[in-house]
Amino acid sequence: MNEVLVRCEGLSKSFVKGGENIEVLRDVTLDLHKGEMVAVLGPSGTGKSTFLHMLGLLDRPSAGSLELFGRNVTSFSDGERARTRNMRVGFVFQAHNLLPELTAMGNVMLPVRLAGNSKAVASTRAKAFLEAVGLGHRLNHQPGELSGGEQQRVALARAMVMGPDMILADEPTGNLDPKTAGGVFELLLDLNRQLGSLLIVVTHSHELAARFPRRLVLEDGRFVEGA
Repeated sequence: MNEVLVRCEGLSKSFVKGGENIEVLRDVTLDLHKGEMVAVLGPSGTGKSTFLHMLGLLDRPSAGSLELFGRNVTSFSDGERARTRNMRVGFVFQAHNLLPELTAMGNVMLPVRLAGNSKAVASTRAKAFLEAVGLGHRLNHQPGELSGGEQQRVALARAMVMGPDMILADEPTGNLDPKTAGGVFELLLDLNRQLGSLLIVVTHSHELAARFPRRLVLEDGRFVEGA
């Protein structure tokens, strides 16, 4: 088995709403490994996105421990969390979240520049990944000049440009028509096979989830291995 990149032990998350404590994740204990491709399923509002946000260091657990890449990140400072996010985690959301004032190149270059690399290095990497997602002819187009599928392909390139250890995708094709969604989804899987990253995708589609070797279903705040 490949190395463990994510280790959750007793991981829990709760929120206070209307004076009531609502527990969305309860005592989650599981390991996720380098190179794994994992689909996360479950009804809306059950905590799937919350789980991704904790893995991506965008949120903190209420209880339990979380190890990423061999380190306990539960008590990481904000600065340590930001550096780990940028260097080792790629995000793809349902909304592409591209910066409208930047070109496709500019959007994909951004995480490379934030990591302290030169403009030349960022440009070379961004161009290579945009070509890999089939957008070599759209380098200087702004998001508003691209179709929905093309915008999400830019988002894929941006998520992968740093060669992250882990890619987190939250309903990445939810805003696309079925044909476009299928193409973007297949591209995501193919690129991840090349990178060898841990890929975790939240999806409502059992058809898409069936393409994954491992499926986790969130029920009553805990994960069960899906059939």
